[in-house]
Amino acid sequence: MEFWPYGCTDLCVGIMTISQLPGDEEKNQMRKQKGFSLIELLIVVAIILIIAAIAIPNLLRARMAANESAAASSIRTINTAEVSYYTTYPTTGYSADLKSLGGAAPCTPAIANACLIDESLATASAAPGKSGYLFSATGGGAVGGVNTDYYATAVG
Repeated sequence: MEFWPYGCTDLCVGIMTISQLPGDEEKNQMRKQKGFSLIELLIVVAIILIIAAIAIPNLLRARMAANESAAASSIRTINTAEVSYYTTYPTTGYSADLKSLGGAAPCTPAIANACLIDESLATASAAPGKSGYLFSATGGGAVGGVNTDYYATAVG
């Protein structure tokens, strides 16, 4: 039996791989380095950017829908507070303005501040408002000093 270099016998002639060739040990060490190539990183960044381009408009639409829903809920709260104010202070009728429906904590109910709505909503008639909307509630149709109707609006 004849011995071939690197321990190969006559049965493995022609089967030697690239890694078994002399002088290729340094090349194999370079191939085994850990980490990512530049092209792999660029592909990952491109995929992330594509996903972000799809997701950001949907996120903005969802945020706008949530703000609109919050504004509608705030108008319902103002309507409920106006009816409660009218019931509590029948000699005044509906409140003259939005501020008189709220009150800073700790709040003592009175005609000027009925403590029916949160102070953040009661003062949302100036920027930045609440959820991107400015609210207004004014009493009207005064008959004998009693406001017989009111107008509640949200502008965004």
